[in-house]
Amino acid sequence: MAIPDFIRTIRADAGHQLLWLPGVTAIVFDGEGRVLLGRRADNGKWSAIGGMPDPGEQPAACAVREVFEETAVHCVPERVVLVESLDPVTYPNGDICQFMDITLRCRAVGGEARVNDDESLEVGWFALDQLPDLHEFSLFRIKQAMAEEQPTWFDRT
Repeated sequence: MAIPDFIRTIRADAGHQLLWLPGVTAIVFDGEGRVLLGRRADNGKWSAIGGMPDPGEQPAACAVREVFEETAVHCVPERVVLVESLDPVTYPNGDICQFMDITLRCRAVGGEARVNDDESLEVGWFALDQLPDLHEFSLFRIKQAMAEEQPTWFDRT
């Protein structure tokens, strides 16, 4: 994941200490019910599309921007699927971050799926019964996005 300029500025003063940051994940479906995924350049694994909002950017606008930046697909957010505080992550450079993820279900409305930046090795549409090997993070979000009548998920503990 590319480091946004505003995070570089914060890191200049904060060093490697834990930063609490927003994150947005977009679960994008096409008209055939397939889900859009990207194979990440940083770890080579398939994942849902997502990223960090810019300062002041709304989560839905972030989802639209991230999906287009990474895949060249235009989408429309439909609803919030999940809100979850994630475990802290320590990156190879020593930076520690903890994300509050907001996941949105989105509908593709245009564009052709292709690698559109340096954050992905591949992107593609997958039938739900033919998903590549995915981490539980993405699988859980896809499951929640598929549940039409289910309210937004959040941890009640």
